[in-house]
Amino acid sequence: MRKLIGLVKPLTAYMILAIAMGLIGHLCAAFLTVFGGYAVLNVLGFETSLNLTVLFASMAVFALLRAALRYGEQACNHFIAFKLLALIRDRVFQALRRLCPAKLEGKDKGNLVSVITSDIELLEVFYAHTISPAAIATLFSMILCLFIGQYHWSLGLLALAAYLMVGVVVPLITSKYSGNDGMRFRTRSGDLSSFVLDSLRGLAETQQYGQGEKRLAEMNRRTNALAGDEERMKRTAGRNTACTNTIILAFDLAMLFASAGLCQQHLVGFDGILIPTVALMSSFGPVVALANLGSTLQNTFAAGNRVLDILEETPVAKEVTGHADIAFTGADAQNVYFAYGEETILHDVSVTIPRNQIVGIVGRSGSGKSTLLKLFMRFWEVQKGQVSLSGHTVNDINTANLRNMESFVTQETHLFHDSIKNNLRIARLNATDEEIVTACKKASVHDFIMTLPKGYDTPVGELGDTLSGGERQRLGLARAFLHDAPFLLLDEPTSNLDSLNEAGILRSQREEGQDKTVVLVSHRASTMRIADKVYSVEHGRMS
Repeated sequence: MRKLIGLVKPLTAYMILAIAMGLIGHLCAAFLTVFGGYAVLNVLGFETSLNLTVLFASMAVFALLRAALRYGEQACNHFIAFKLLALIRDRVFQALRRLCPAKLEGKDKGNLVSVITSDIELLEVFYAHTISPAAIATLFSMILCLFIGQYHWSLGLLALAAYLMVGVVVPLITSKYSGNDGMRFRTRSGDLSSFVLDSLRGLAETQQYGQGEKRLAEMNRRTNALAGDEERMKRTAGRNTACTNTIILAFDLAMLFASAGLCQQHLVGFDGILIPTVALMSSFGPVVALANLGSTLQNTFAAGNRVLDILEETPVAKEVTGHADIAFTGADAQNVYFAYGEETILHDVSVTIPRNQIVGIVGRSGSGKSTLLKLFMRFWEVQKGQVSLSGHTVNDINTANLRNMESFVTQETHLFHDSIKNNLRIARLNATDEEIVTACKKASVHDFIMTLPKGYDTPVGELGDTLSGGERQRLGLARAFLHDAPFLLLDEPTSNLDSLNEAGILRSQREEGQDKTVVLVSHRASTMRIADKVYSVEHGRMS
């Protein structure tokens, strides 16, 4: 809760305004009834400090003020809430960029989507309906205790006990009784989102192998489990409401009997019975709002924990800034050791990559070839040894400078749900149409693009599903050519291509190699023919 409240700091002024309007508004609502009590006393002939005209005029003003202030309070609270949700989403995306790719490899994408969407959305309950209502309830209860206590101190203490019971004890007990229901619900909700996303992506395979009924049964099982969690939470909320209303009725009766007893002892007059009882009956609104949070906040705090887990996660490789930018003059790795957990991937690997040469790296799957390229990109930190560019370790090069010097083409090319042209422009936002066409010709994909209905403006499906693996891979190469970095890292760049397209791309690469330094990872002997030098990696060792 403390960490979530800390995020409100940029909007403190709006929060104070919301609390002020809410407090005055609730006082207006309570004193509508209290002034009605005074009007009854006037009609019955009891002497009061206010006449009927003033009382009714005041009640009219209170009614109007209550409406305006209630609207203002809610407007402020929801402005704060939705502004903060936007800020939190921005911070979450920044955190994901910092964590990517090392900390996000193997992460459940459906759960991440659930955090970014529904979990952040649930925080609206906390920011719009928790912080200011808690402050309002505290201040309001203090004022009403003092007002009721002016008739007799014991009545003030009774009112205080009522507010504490409804606004503090009930929500705490409900929260404790709810246990980890909220976290279990959010976790299962995220798991269900992941399962649905996975099922949608694998529809073709599910149909091909006749697994539809099994997949549907598992989806129904997960849905029923989630519904059971929600039912349990709703049942707890219902018990909470029933308990709260019973306690309120009990304290209303207690105030009536206590004030009547004091009247019999001539410690208060008839007004000391009517006004404290009416005041208490009309003043439970703010604390009831807190009582209702006892069950609903479990879900909200569970969502908050999942969001904060991302915001507080530390990246494997932190962004480097503050150093002078450098130009690329070559790269090398010296005595590099690297392991994923307990599994050693690279063991005492050294490789020198001279400027303007093509260096090939071959080896079986799992031998560490792709990992070495990721270390040059500084996606991961080496555990021992060093990786350097231009005589500087990658840890001492500004991250933006490092990315500008490198282009990395992986085995799988991600395409956004956008046009081909916009997918290519990710590599260089200010690229001209002519530069895009030139890059695509080098990647042997221009002729294919021109056969499409809208050419370069043709939209690709989600994840590039409307294109073949080879077409996606050539677009990935076109991106790299468009980026025009001096150091090009190619991880199986032609694995999905036929020999004709591969030959065209390699020919372009050899022609471009005049001012480019290339590290080329491949299983194909034909691909390695353009390399000036070839290294072999076996079991994490270089030869």
